[in-house]
Amino acid sequence: MRLTHTTVRDVLRDTKVVRLFIYLVVLMSAFNWMSHGTQDVYPTFLAATANSSAGLGSATTKWIVVIYSVGGILGGMVFGTLSQRLSRRRTIVWCALLGLPIVPLFAYLRTAALLCLGSFPMQVVVQGAWGVIPAHLTEMSPDAIRGLYPGVTYQLGNLLAAFNLPIQEHLASSHGYPFALAATIVPVLVAVALLSLVGRDATGIRFGDTQNIVATEVFK
Repeated sequence: MRLTHTTVRDVLRDTKVVRLFIYLVVLMSAFNWMSHGTQDVYPTFLAATANSSAGLGSATTKWIVVIYSVGGILGGMVFGTLSQRLSRRRTIVWCALLGLPIVPLFAYLRTAALLCLGSFPMQVVVQGAWGVIPAHLTEMSPDAIRGLYPGVTYQLGNLLAAFNLPIQEHLASSHGYPFALAATIVPVLVAVALLSLVGRDATGIRFGDTQNIVATEVFK
């Protein structure tokens, strides 16, 4: 095992590393917005639906959460595995695009069966895209700082995506939860697809070939 002795100065003076860092933070912001946007406010949406004429009970809403959570687990495993064959970038793009036609089912249906019909496949594709991310971030990261790069870019992206919940709550207070969900999810699905499409793919890269701070170009 080879240890590296990389300094902050080494990182900052490599423009490729800095550009890649900015790109991955933006990508992780979109990813976290996508996942939190489809999860954080959804139980509240289900509770609001339960209190309406839809007739959903609290036990029913809990089972809906369980069902779509299982969808997320399955999506992460299936699409994570497929990314080995299709490439990380292509798998993420397909997951994001597949989510777009699901949004009306996810946000605007009212009965328990139909809500499962929308929320289950939504979490399959959202968490399917996330199933690719650990490998994608690791493969995109420069050798010498691979232990630091993925975690920092993810956490900064998560921080920037924290604005999602108050925006959704504000929209819900004036336009209702279905509109709030749709208005925030559709743009971010498009953003995830476009950001992934223009970025490079490093599927199957060989780790540890160099001790230097070396990053590929951000865009293909």
